[in-house]
Amino acid sequence: VQLQAYGGGLVQTGGSLRLSCAVSGRAFSRSVMAWFRQAPEKEREFVAAIRWSGEMTRHTDSVKGRFTISRDSAKNTVYLQMNNLKPEDTAVYYCAADLAASRIMATVGAYTSWGHGTQVTVSS
Repeated sequence: VQLQAYGGGLVQTGGSLRLSCAVSGRAFSRSVMAWFRQAPEKEREFVAAIRWSGEMTRHTDSVKGRFTISRDSAKNTVYLQMNNLKPEDTAVYYCAADLAASRIMATVGAYTSWGHGTQVTVSS
């Protein structure tokens, strides 16, 4: 499977962005699609994930109530709706896939397919 993330940009504090991750190749119902982010000089961290079948999602605590992950299986696309953005959300955002997931994992090593990142910058 190949992943292509897009939709990043520059936004003011309190603004919104929607990231998209186009999935080419076959994503199985057991696949988990995730968003991670990496700020300068920091480790890559988990943001949110969704099982491709759509029945389960997970969001890290710092984005709960502000970010929402979703997917459109007909368009083979995963989205990350980001509202009420804060300067600390500034990072390169990556989409990733775990094709044979037994459960949703929040660790980088669990994901075998990665897209190129898209930059999100939130100005104060």
